[in-house]
Amino acid sequence: MTTSPNTPPSTSTNTPPPTSPNTPSSASVDAPAPTSGRPPLLSRPLLLRFVSMIGASLSFFLLLSVVPAYAAETGGGGAAGLATGSLMAATVLGELITPRLVARHGYRTVLMSGLFLLGAPALVLTVSGNVAWIVAVCLVRGLGFALTIVAGGALTATLIPAERRGEGLALVGVVSGVPSLVALPLGLWLAGHIGYGTVAVIGGVAALAAVVSVLGLPDRQPKSEESVGVFRGLRTGALLRPVIVFAATATATGILVTFLPLAVPSASAGVVAVALFVQPASSTLFRWLSGRYGDRHGSARLVLPGLLLSAAGLLITAATGSAIAVVTGAAVFGAGFGLAQNATLTLMYARVSASSFGTVSALWNLAYDGGMGVGAAGFGILAGVTGYPWAFAVTALLMLGALAPALRDRRITTAVTASTAASAGVAASAGAPSSAGAVTAVHPPVPDADPR
Repeated sequence: MTTSPNTPPSTSTNTPPPTSPNTPSSASVDAPAPTSGRPPLLSRPLLLRFVSMIGASLSFFLLLSVVPAYAAETGGGGAAGLATGSLMAATVLGELITPRLVARHGYRTVLMSGLFLLGAPALVLTVSGNVAWIVAVCLVRGLGFALTIVAGGALTATLIPAERRGEGLALVGVVSGVPSLVALPLGLWLAGHIGYGTVAVIGGVAALAAVVSVLGLPDRQPKSEESVGVFRGLRTGALLRPVIVFAATATATGILVTFLPLAVPSASAGVVAVALFVQPASSTLFRWLSGRYGDRHGSARLVLPGLLLSAAGLLITAATGSAIAVVTGAAVFGAGFGLAQNATLTLMYARVSASSFGTVSALWNLAYDGGMGVGAAGFGILAGVTGYPWAFAVTALLMLGALAPALRDRRITTAVTASTAASAGVAASAGAPSSAGAVTAVHPPVPDADPR
């Protein structure tokens, strides 16, 4: 049995030799954390990291709707789609290469580069209304955003005590999520009152001003083992299973944000506004609750409920003619999505060593962005054939296809838990010293391309 990443090894004298620290495990089991003596969650480096996190979030979401609106005004409706499409395409491609950049240059260099690439192009967005110029700005900013979320996410995981990683990641979600909720509507409002150019400058400065804070953050530790690459991670069942489950829930997020205003009768516009507020609020709350519960009882048992609640919420929302159903469905989906967000990310970090945190961050963000994009695109085609209510219902059923990896992950985790408990029982009967109170993670070795 090995300790979880960043956790000092147990002093128990009969602990078996650890497995390779850079090999993803097929299951991770966290013992309940002791009620006293837990390490503090907030530290100076983590608070500094919040500065760059907020700066990146403000910069990205303040302009997320503003740039397409500017493109549509200067180049037509098609230009708006090109702006958003190029931004997200560059983000996804950037997420694939960022772990390699982190392994070569370290967290700080990549994070500062990302903030610069996210902020500097925004300063010159309105220099030209040409569609090619706007697309070029979006491509550079998309790459910068990818660097900030992947390198920044991996760095953040190293700043959170392993015993409180679930709760810490939940707090991170709140810190990054609140600015996005405020900045998204604020950007369009400001553009209508002070102009596109001024808003673009504000968005650029928000990212650039945060660069200085990165200098106070720790960089990577000396490399002692090879990191798990993105493509190897996708061939490893211990990482792929949570990725698939989370991607399935993320598809519904893109669908709700994009199509709920179109699916609900126009006379109920206020219902849509309430639902789109309730959904992220519910997600934030349950992401926090998931983190606190997972740190004490293990995150693995929350993955399946997260998937089921997400599908159930989308199914309830299919009754688009009922205000109660729409708001209730959004709340239920938000609860499931919050559980899935925290549980899958916490599990994935626990199944690799710190040298592979960049890969985990990349895979999880790819599932998020890819799931949202594929969900919105596929739903649009489906709704054109079936209508919105049936499209919501069919999508909810399709999401249940992720039950297979979720159930398999649950079985493997349960088997490892039973094996660990049996080993502990044998050790106790032999009179071995106890390591009670230590938070541990079980890492049975798996091949590079885990077929499970």
